[in-house]
Amino acid sequence: MNDVSIHPTAIIDDGAQIGQGSRIWHWVHVCGGAKIGQGVSLGQNVFVGNKVRIGDRCKIQNNVSVYDNVTLEEGVFCGPSMVFTNVYNPRSLIERKSEYRDTLVKRGATLGANCTIVCGVTIGEFAFIGAGAVINKDVKPYALMVGVPARQIGWMSEHGEQMPLPLQGEGSYTCPHSGRRYALSADRITTEHNEPADFKTAPSWTSFEPLLNSPTRPTAT
Repeated sequence: MNDVSIHPTAIIDDGAQIGQGSRIWHWVHVCGGAKIGQGVSLGQNVFVGNKVRIGDRCKIQNNVSVYDNVTLEEGVFCGPSMVFTNVYNPRSLIERKSEYRDTLVKRGATLGANCTIVCGVTIGEFAFIGAGAVINKDVKPYALMVGVPARQIGWMSEHGEQMPLPLQGEGSYTCPHSGRRYALSADRITTEHNEPADFKTAPSWTSFEPLLNSPTRPTAT
């Protein structure tokens, strides 16, 4: 069994794949079809559905449900009690499991506490969703979004600080922490060492070993 810490109260269904160094805390439920990367933290009372992919080094805080058809790339932060959905127009009396919409959260994005992500959207690389915001459309890479419904009010660096750049037009900024240079052009952010920031990054869940629910599983320390 790989080096995974699992609290005794957690339920890990047979077939779930969890990468090395991940930590599963109190009252978590991971369904059997889930694929979770290395170094992931699942906080208290997290639920992970069957058709869910979670990349390396994601942090999912307490009381978050990651439902079917949600994909999180590497390094995504999900704040406490934030909400994903997978049906756009739910009714209790109408079965809509065949109508699930895909939600993709790209590498390094932050989803603040109590925000809601309406299904069917893509949240760009290193975007930053403020606490309590409601996202109902695609979000640009590095965009800072707040409000209900959410609107863009700025740009965030990979370090997690707002950059002094206009929403539109031209501009540049060098992060004092990392030295990374950001350039704004045509309403998009690019970085000096990267391709355009909306390129796709494939999460690394292909080499996981199945982690079976077992009375001998390790416990969190």
